[in-house]
Amino acid sequence: MDSTATASLASLWGEVSGTQPDPDLWVVIATLGAALAVVIPHGLWRISRNAITIAHEGGHGLVALLTGRTLTGIRLHSDTSGLTVSRGKPHGIGMILTAAAGYTAPPLLGLGGAALLGGGRITLLLWLATALLLAMLVMIRNAYGALTMLVTGGLFVLVSWLAGPQVQAAFAYAVVWFLLIGGVRPAFELQAKRARGGAGDSDADQLSRLTHVPAGLWFFLFHAVSLCSLIGGGRWLLEM
Repeated sequence: MDSTATASLASLWGEVSGTQPDPDLWVVIATLGAALAVVIPHGLWRISRNAITIAHEGGHGLVALLTGRTLTGIRLHSDTSGLTVSRGKPHGIGMILTAAAGYTAPPLLGLGGAALLGGGRITLLLWLATALLLAMLVMIRNAYGALTMLVTGGLFVLVSWLAGPQVQAAFAYAVVWFLLIGGVRPAFELQAKRARGGAGDSDADQLSRLTHVPAGLWFFLFHAVSLCSLIGGGRWLLEM
């Protein structure tokens, strides 16, 4: 029995850590088109942006933990906004990195995912994403957020466990394209909202108060990270 369990674990680990064949180029292009289709139209973006909010708030939460802060909870709201609360010093490098992690998290996650897919690590990408979603679910503190996480995490679990290799590959590429493309739009939306006199307590404004660096320079950082990630990640995904 022990030898059987050991063999099963070894087989599972081999599948997760191994490489899978790249999908056909038409699949890569089709998933790029699908990502554009849910990011560009305003009506679909209002729905799909919830997934970007998950990555945004997850970025705040992960960096808070990595910098030694105490993560107390995450909320996801139906208007696609979110809130991550952590305890620790209200200033210093930990607070700065935590505040900066939100708008940079989705494109950087997309870039990391593109690197994995470029190396043929489709299964590893899906399992890592599922693990991160399940870990984040534990920290959700409102009903809408919990429902959003259950639906998103459940989709990843179903694809990871039940779908065939071709479906897994298409799903993984679609997710990464979505993070890369969808990670570009929120900073521009926030900048436009601030220009109209709204969002006075945005991440950029908090960073400006923490660092005495103008909010405009933080927007430049957000744009630079998202656009460079899109260019670099897109090249990895399109190299066959």
